[in-house]
Amino acid sequence: MGTDHRTLHNRVLAVLGPAIAAGEYATGHTFTLQGLEQDFGVSRTVAREAVRVLESMRLVVSRPRTGIRVRPRGDWSVFDPQLIRWRLAGPQRMEQLRSLNELRSAVEPGAAALAAERGGTEERAGLVVIADQMVRTGRSGDLEAFLQLDITFHRRILELSGNEMFLGLSQVVSEVLVGRTSYHLMPRNPRPEALRLHKAVAQAIRDGLPDVAEAAMRSIVTEVSAALEEEPQGDLDTQPAR
Repeated sequence: MGTDHRTLHNRVLAVLGPAIAAGEYATGHTFTLQGLEQDFGVSRTVAREAVRVLESMRLVVSRPRTGIRVRPRGDWSVFDPQLIRWRLAGPQRMEQLRSLNELRSAVEPGAAALAAERGGTEERAGLVVIADQMVRTGRSGDLEAFLQLDITFHRRILELSGNEMFLGLSQVVSEVLVGRTSYHLMPRNPRPEALRLHKAVAQAIRDGLPDVAEAAMRSIVTEVSAALEEEPQGDLDTQPAR
């Protein structure tokens, strides 16, 4: 019974969450629990649990007698991984990816510099091993394996920075990487320049060269920004990779 309950609750979220994230419901639009029960054919308890999740993301606010109201976009918990995924699945995908990459450009170069200064010797050397694996999988066209290595690479740098705030953004960075791959915004074989830059970042961190590591990481996020600018503006019909 618990599993069925959660399945129903997830079904409501899977429809309502992306719709709000995509702007299908304007700020101030009001739902009622009774309306959600009728629209989705679920119990009051299931509808209430779904609303609580949306409230935790600050997408809606629920008040007695006034219903469930959609909050302004500026109130949303924009770092929530689920909300990021919903927004990437919507019509403003490129806008979201560009916004996330701008966040990366503000964080990752500094994190790379700190990693070169603060990381342990073995951990810093391990980055070069990961970068070498990225080069091999990238050249072979194994995009899924490359993605997992890329996520590990960038998370490891945030960890080595020794800054808990930077590390707290690791899931956000991962969503950028996953989003580009899932929506076919990555070339089948990563660009040679991108592979070279990842190797340069790893070597600079291993060798304790913060300025070099920072510059190389900045080049990586700049390269991603340039690639995103080459994509069409506006709505995209591209479906995620299966």
